[in-house]
Amino acid sequence: MIWLNWRQFRLQALVGAAGLALIAAYLLYLGADIRDAHDAYRARCAGPGDCAQARSQFQSAYQNPLLFLAAGLGLIPVVIGAFWGAPLVARELELGTHRLVWNQSVTRRRWLAGRVAFAGLAAMILTGAAGLLLTWAASPYDQVAADRFGTVEFGARNIVPIGYAFLAFALGTVTGLLVRRTLPAMAITGVVFLMLQFSVPNLVRPHLMPPERTSLPMTAQNIDQARNLGSITGAPVIGGLRVPGAPDAWISETSPLRTADGRTMAGSAFDACLGSPPKTGAGGTFGDTAVCLSKLGLHVDIEYHPSGRYWTFQLAETGLYLAAGGILIVVALRRVRRV
Repeated sequence: MIWLNWRQFRLQALVGAAGLALIAAYLLYLGADIRDAHDAYRARCAGPGDCAQARSQFQSAYQNPLLFLAAGLGLIPVVIGAFWGAPLVARELELGTHRLVWNQSVTRRRWLAGRVAFAGLAAMILTGAAGLLLTWAASPYDQVAADRFGTVEFGARNIVPIGYAFLAFALGTVTGLLVRRTLPAMAITGVVFLMLQFSVPNLVRPHLMPPERTSLPMTAQNIDQARNLGSITGAPVIGGLRVPGAPDAWISETSPLRTADGRTMAGSAFDACLGSPPKTGAGGTFGDTAVCLSKLGLHVDIEYHPSGRYWTFQLAETGLYLAAGGILIVVALRRVRRV
């Protein structure tokens, strides 16, 4: 069985190994470059003003490349599910070669279990190694940016990619077994897993643990520390805030701007401060707008998770993916008897 699995899987394994080698070479180079830039940033950080400017330059230099790398790593499980998992059984059924294998002494369940174990372990090793390499390369940047809970970043660091790979592979295997045609199974696997990658971080991850809650007054200083103000719909919202005393906490939900009595700020008042605030000559990110809003006694209610919960979330989400993948494999082992 081991030799048969290797013969059938060797092309995918060699392509995966070559891809991992290229990824490793680039991430080792990038990691060294980030560390040199981080040392330069620390050397320039002689005073508060110098620190702010140096931090901004350091983050802007690597923010987009690391974001694109994280998004690219997120596509590896999609490729594994579509090109490794979906054809695993579907190709055998489509070509009729399953009849030869299942007429030997090896049972259907044992044959499928062997193939799943061989290819599934390879998928987890490949994706896990790429995730750990990216984690190492980005670690100085992550320390400065304090955004490890980011939607894309979280799923591309440490152990979560291992769970992604296993779930994608299991999803592809079950889809191929049910659809029985390779190309439709590949397409369905890719679409469904992309939907999972979008929905879990936004709909499931924030609720894996009960959040902490607090109210943050909208002083001019707090407003200027935000990343964005307003939205395309014109709603009185603010985004990218930080919890005082815990700048690396993950804010999972932020209410609209609210008045002292808890009501959502009127859109007309928000538009007035956003579009034509009184001129005060204030500096900062939002300048006169921040001063105008700060005089209205506003606040936001936020739900957040302290940074100390990071590994709890990593373990919980990875366990969720592994459990879901395990259920799919059990379904496949039961279903293969009736094919």
